[in-house]
Amino acid sequence: MQASFGLRALDLVLLKFPGIKKIYDLKLIHTRSLEVLKCMCEHITTLDHKESAEGLLFDAFFQAIKNGVEEFVVAMLKARPQIIYTIDPNSRTAFMCAVEHRQEKIFSFFCSVAAWKHLLNHTDNHDNNCLHVAGMLAPDFQLARICGAALQMQRELQWFKEIQSIVPEWCKKSRNRDGETPSDVFTKSHKELAKQGEEWMKDTASSSSVVGSLIITIMFAALFTVPGGNNQETGFPILLGKTLFMVFLISDAISLFAASISVFMFLGILTSRYAEEDFLAYLPKQLILGLSTLFISIATMMVTFSSALLIILQGRWSVILPIILIAAPPVTLAMRMQAPVLVDIFISTYRPGILVKTKKLWP
Repeated sequence: MQASFGLRALDLVLLKFPGIKKIYDLKLIHTRSLEVLKCMCEHITTLDHKESAEGLLFDAFFQAIKNGVEEFVVAMLKARPQIIYTIDPNSRTAFMCAVEHRQEKIFSFFCSVAAWKHLLNHTDNHDNNCLHVAGMLAPDFQLARICGAALQMQRELQWFKEIQSIVPEWCKKSRNRDGETPSDVFTKSHKELAKQGEEWMKDTASSSSVVGSLIITIMFAALFTVPGGNNQETGFPILLGKTLFMVFLISDAISLFAASISVFMFLGILTSRYAEEDFLAYLPKQLILGLSTLFISIATMMVTFSSALLIILQGRWSVILPIILIAAPPVTLAMRMQAPVLVDIFISTYRPGILVKTKKLWP
């Protein structure tokens, strides 16, 4: 009894903290919402089609799809499986609605329902099939979740290719009332986004290539001005047999080669034709390799700098440490600013497909 009272007292104390109180309120709302949803699903099994329409049941179903509320969609479909055949005012099915609003989990869930292949043959009021819908530009709230116009364009292409791989062959060449194929719709609706993606890629490549070029210049010059100097008779470096000198040479060479690779990758981006297909894999992979090698060149440049200091100052740590500490923050800051971009591009390029990565929600 005392333990139970102590636990309740602890809960009351924890709830006084703003963050914990907010989490508790959200969990409480979620629990109560599920209870309401359960009661509602029990009730809708008794309604006919007319009563469901008058009660805005179908409107609620499509709003849940639009906003990505998987629990609501799953519960509704379990309670009333025939709701999957419902169409919205534009004569679009639930499957088309999930594609239109880029709701991955709901899209994957619908693909686990037995009737999903029959829904692919449906067309809306303007004779758009599911692939036409996939070719339309995603809603702003979905695009805003992705950083950078190039990655937004890549994600749109991934969606289009995913739908293209599952629709019947006739959908790929079908024309809507405007006489446009799905590919025509995609090109037309993504024209501005592709232009923005090109500008984003070129700006990133231009700024990064400047850094790479500077590193190449510095590392190349460092090879001919090695610490300790050269032997006047043989021309070989005086400290050639020293471990620190070998560290200096190896790190300098790695930095030079890595920076050279990165500059060539960025040059490839700047001279690309920027076709739609390039945004899917070619350009992102070029940028990943360019940024990765640039990071390697920056890191090894710092190793080169540190080893050179150790050789020149002969272990005078009172001087070496402050210099290294002062020099490190600018490089670290530059890497920290670019690392999130690299991570985002890597995840966006190499993550599994929409159907593969999404968990099956149907029991």
